[in-house]
Amino acid sequence: MTAKLLDGKALANHIRQTIQQQVQARLAQGLRAPGLAVVLVGENPASQVYVRHKRNACAEVGIVSKAYNLPLDTSQMQLLDLLDQLNEDPEIDGILVQLPLPAQIDTETVIERIVPHKDVDGFHPYNVGRLVLRMPLLRSCTPKGIMTLLAHANLSLEGQDAIIIGQSNIVGRPMALELLAARCTITVCHSRTRELAAKVRNADLVVVAIGKPQLVTGDWIKPGAVVIDVGMNRLDNGRLVGDVDFDSVSKHASWITPVPGGVGPMTVASLLENTLQAAQPRTI
Repeated sequence: MTAKLLDGKALANHIRQTIQQQVQARLAQGLRAPGLAVVLVGENPASQVYVRHKRNACAEVGIVSKAYNLPLDTSQMQLLDLLDQLNEDPEIDGILVQLPLPAQIDTETVIERIVPHKDVDGFHPYNVGRLVLRMPLLRSCTPKGIMTLLAHANLSLEGQDAIIIGQSNIVGRPMALELLAARCTITVCHSRTRELAAKVRNADLVVVAIGKPQLVTGDWIKPGAVVIDVGMNRLDNGRLVGDVDFDSVSKHASWITPVPGGVGPMTVASLLENTLQAAQPRTI
């Protein structure tokens, strides 16, 4: 068996084209373009790359992105004051604070300071709570992108046994809620999980988001399983790999996401979708 690719890059390009058309339609109606505020604290190289990709994507589809680059020693109160201003800014529909934040700033306090209808990352407790109740509004970007990718491939999820490796608030937990809403049976694994490989071997769908290069190998995978690799790791030789050993796993899986070109582009596409959604008439 050779797995088929879940091509996130191609689908994300299609989504961007659709968003661009919708933004143009707004402008034709005399409405302004959606506005996204992108806040970066410090000069973390990886964060700078992610922010640049997001802002370039915005420019491509016609979303106005405004950069707020703050020094590394920015205090929590200074950041909160900025968020208060952005919350009140009528031309800002979405606010994105790039993570991780410096040690002197409490991440959860910052996330909760963003008003829920501008929380385009989908991290605010209000938006997570809506997802718990199966009444989603702004959804966490990476899990949302994964669900879009699975739907585009016409993969049936109802009744499937799904396992998620990783329990972060950004991916693992909202991913579990997304799959539960799709009527999967969910197992969430983490650093304290025992007999991890044995659990994975029983899964029809495997989502790996643990940040360990090539942790999951082919002998872990049930023949015909769908494998979603959220990881992005750079080896000493400079090569980018995921949390899944692609070569061995692709011999067992029916579908698999590549790294790069799988989940990453879908995360950015979901951010654009959320920003456009946030610019629509308020529902909350």
